[in-house]
Amino acid sequence: MTDIATIIREKYGKAARDAAAGAPAGCCSRSENTDPITSNLYVTGETHDLPPAAVLASLGCGNPTALADLNEGEVVLDLGSGGGIDVLLSARRVGKTGKVYGLDMTASMLTLARKNAKEAGVENVEFLEGNIESIPLPDNSIDVIISNCVINLSADKRAVLNEAFRVLKPGGRFAVSDVIARGEMPEAVKQNMELWCGCVAGALHESEFLALLNAAGFENASIEPTRIYEAPETAAILEGTGLDVRGFVQAMEGKLISGFVRATKPVEARRPLPTSTAKTCCGPECCS
Repeated sequence: MTDIATIIREKYGKAARDAAAGAPAGCCSRSENTDPITSNLYVTGETHDLPPAAVLASLGCGNPTALADLNEGEVVLDLGSGGGIDVLLSARRVGKTGKVYGLDMTASMLTLARKNAKEAGVENVEFLEGNIESIPLPDNSIDVIISNCVINLSADKRAVLNEAFRVLKPGGRFAVSDVIARGEMPEAVKQNMELWCGCVAGALHESEFLALLNAAGFENASIEPTRIYEAPETAAILEGTGLDVRGFVQAMEGKLISGFVRATKPVEARRPLPTSTAKTCCGPECCS
């Protein structure tokens, strides 16, 4: 297969340039206004005071900032932060005592995101260049990881989830929106570059997503469907990909969803230190 990361970087770089110029940032053959995956994700008024380019560059499949439990003073990391819309929304919720990192591999998106943050007057954010398979942050440094329709773009999702686990603090939360499969995708769909870029071809099956989270060490992993793509939406997703739309709709109808994926990094168990008032025990039932 052609190098997926290179194609995605090129496509999303163009999307960033389009948004900076004031045009809708369709990453592939579909525009944001007609794409059933990326359209109508934010409630009325939620983004009204954000820079227009941040909204135009939004290519997600959900609204993780609305579903994630973000608290004052927390440190948040957005994997694949794009034009910065979810970073800026998260920055409001964690307040001046918190901080939000945005990580992206596309230089044009990072330039746009930094411009949007400056225009919005948001200072408690930092945008990092890098890959989500190798996060440039220390172990145990993040309270909450969010992401909006980006993990499906990676060719090595196991590495992404392992890295997410590494940088989260004990007790930290993983709370991402993504496109997820509920059935086997046709091989032609999985090999189609337009559908890789369009967040479909690389979608994990929900059971595989949960299994990879558990293998990485997470607990309480769950997937909550937020959109189910039936025949009309599936046809719109396939439009312009070069595939036989009518033929593949039947094979894919209802097998793709947008979902909110939650998991938690376990809190490390700590044995309490003995105190002067603690009862001494040397029996096998209380000493290890």
